[in-house]
Amino acid sequence: MQNRRDFMKVIGLGAAAMALPNCSGSAQRKPKPSVGKKPNIVLIMTDDQGWGDIHSHGNPEIDTPVMDRLAASGVRFDRFYVSPVCAPTRASLLTGRYHERTGVHGVTRGYETMRSTEVTLAEILRQASYVTGCFGKWHNGAHYPYHPNGRGFDEFFGFCAGHWNNYFDTSLEHNGQLVKTKGYITDVLTDSAIKFIKNNRNRPFFCYLPYNAPHSPWQVPDKYFKKYKDRGLGDTTACAYAMCENLDDNLGRLFNKIGQLNLTENTIVLFLTDNGPNSNRFNGNMKGCKGSCNEGGIRVPPFIRWPARIKAGTQVKEIAAHIDLLPTIVELTGVKMPQTLPLDGVSLVPLLEGKTTNWPERMLYAHWSSRGSVRTQRWRATIAGNKSCELYDMIADPSQKKDVAKQYPHVAKELLAAYENWFREVTKDGFESIPIPIGYEQRPEVVLPSHEAFLEPNNRQGISYVGRSGWANDWITNWTSTAAYPFWEIEVVRPGRYEITLMYVCPKQDVGAKLRVEIGGKTLEGVIEKAHNPDHIHSPDRVARIEVFEKVWAPLKLGTVTLQKGRTRLCVKALTKPGRTVMDLKAVHISRLD
Repeated sequence: MQNRRDFMKVIGLGAAAMALPNCSGSAQRKPKPSVGKKPNIVLIMTDDQGWGDIHSHGNPEIDTPVMDRLAASGVRFDRFYVSPVCAPTRASLLTGRYHERTGVHGVTRGYETMRSTEVTLAEILRQASYVTGCFGKWHNGAHYPYHPNGRGFDEFFGFCAGHWNNYFDTSLEHNGQLVKTKGYITDVLTDSAIKFIKNNRNRPFFCYLPYNAPHSPWQVPDKYFKKYKDRGLGDTTACAYAMCENLDDNLGRLFNKIGQLNLTENTIVLFLTDNGPNSNRFNGNMKGCKGSCNEGGIRVPPFIRWPARIKAGTQVKEIAAHIDLLPTIVELTGVKMPQTLPLDGVSLVPLLEGKTTNWPERMLYAHWSSRGSVRTQRWRATIAGNKSCELYDMIADPSQKKDVAKQYPHVAKELLAAYENWFREVTKDGFESIPIPIGYEQRPEVVLPSHEAFLEPNNRQGISYVGRSGWANDWITNWTSTAAYPFWEIEVVRPGRYEITLMYVCPKQDVGAKLRVEIGGKTLEGVIEKAHNPDHIHSPDRVARIEVFEKVWAPLKLGTVTLQKGRTRLCVKALTKPGRTVMDLKAVHISRLD
């Protein structure tokens, strides 16, 4: 396993890998030389904000004046695409590669973790003397060196999982340590980004701001919610729009501070969202929403502003995607592009400069949950798991109302074949589980959360997650069989003594279960002797949540164990079950002692 701080070990990997026709781009365009100070980069991405959640996109029910002005002050792309869900979009954005190549193929259980061989935009900019900061939702690996601090970010403030449970007065992570915050989470993240920019205004900076709104749970300050309820909207739509307007206000604060620091002219601002809307609301009459490979699930609003170089009011009609932003930013900044794994994206600088005459025809791909799609300038083919192909003429039929596959069979056949070829190539390395690293000096304590555990038996008889799929922040419950157990794949990177602690909830009537932790050929045993069964922490939800609630968990220290270097499993097993269930298990903490 590579330590991501050793960036030079990555340089030179994979230069000869095969590229696909029409989907694989090149980042070999010679960058223009920098004049004076390199431009600053502010990359903003919101979570589950659809294309239609912006007033200037034709939605009369929402107010987003700052986003509207941003769109008018630089370039807006008319047809820009991301992945259908959160973690895949982030992986492609940060690497310039389709997420399947990076190992990211899910949103929980560690499936969202990027492989150590990937090179991120933050690493490229940091080796060019940029100071780098990430403020918000990471969702591409929770454990160092897959953590933002191991992926090129000098500073990280936010959370690494797929969502957060509470948005008011919550605890967030700052460079590996949880800190208590005061106020609404979007405001808090903006405050931290502003502080980062202010502290680094005299050197080139890369500020990555992946906000977590308007992802559920549905929580927003009263004044925003009341405004949209007064417009007669349902609770979910009112909260989504309220969260977006709060985002808009925070972008206003951010841009005002950039202006006050006299940084506007030399700061490149990029704004996009990570997928389609997370509820049934206005989306420009497009088909699909979050999770869909149709137009409405993956078309998003990218705006790019750089007053020193980009003409205001520019509109780009050529198709483009998240994979293009890394090579675009590298060219705009003039930094040296290292030899990375082959990129799928291409630099969009010619389009930003209005040079569209010789822009090549291309195919853009998406895949999620056995479904996929191919997008060209005219066509969209959607492919189901059984390889059935629907074809839509997106110029004549942008709402995808009429399948014309029978009318244009040669086009459907060509796009289906291209998709199958692409999918076969981007998944050729498979998706082997990435073990959780234990023992890095940078992270002496590692938390194994229950939502990253695998359950045995896998049919979940006698054990389950609280939620159906074990989403972020979930825990293990319904543990009624001593034959069932959770396990985590781990890799000990440094041998030594480690302390093991379980975080549990157990009602009085179930106290007494005897537990055993098995790890690296060693065992530790303990008994739950104290009941601990608190109510969940109050959550000011506007709509009944599908996520789990937060609780205060009790520690059960099992003792210390000496571990050798190498890959192994950690299993938590119940030897006895005197009550109805063993316990509820939130996490296993592993702390290095020497």
